[in-house]
Amino acid sequence: MLQSITLLAAEEGGIELFPETPELIWGLVAFLLLLAAMMKFVFPRLNETLEERAAAIQGKVEEADAKLQEAEASKRDYEASIADARGEADGILEEARTAAEALREEARNRAEAEATQIIERAQASVAAERDRVLQELRGQVGSLSVELASKIVERELDESTHTDLVDEYIERLTSQN
Repeated sequence: MLQSITLLAAEEGGIELFPETPELIWGLVAFLLLLAAMMKFVFPRLNETLEERAAAIQGKVEEADAKLQEAEASKRDYEASIADARGEADGILEEARTAAEALREEARNRAEAEATQIIERAQASVAAERDRVLQELRGQVGSLSVELASKIVERELDESTHTDLVDEYIERLTSQN
């Protein structure tokens, strides 16, 4: 199809690619006037708008950088706070461990003191019971000695009888215990 249009144009007198000279001059003058008007009115406004936009973008970038730095400072403060809280928690735990150890030691000391008191009371009780038994035995030995002495005096005829009486007394004492 393009070939048919080209053939038609060639048959009718050919294809003119360039406009005529006066049309070219008037087009150039119009272009230069339009260019001058644009340079006087449009380009300065366009430059101002671009500069404002660049300044606004720069301001937003700087604001974003400031907010980023502020966020990083907040993060550092937060991390420092967490570290302080952890240190404080560790201190509280250590204090609690120390207090628990002190309580454990105090309870052990009280238990040892009570055990010592119980042992001392038991020893005192045993000593008192031993003294009571000794007193009782002394009384019994005394009465038995008197009884034996009276029997010896009654029977004191010869030494063999005396030995028999002592042996009998010792036998009675061992059978009572």
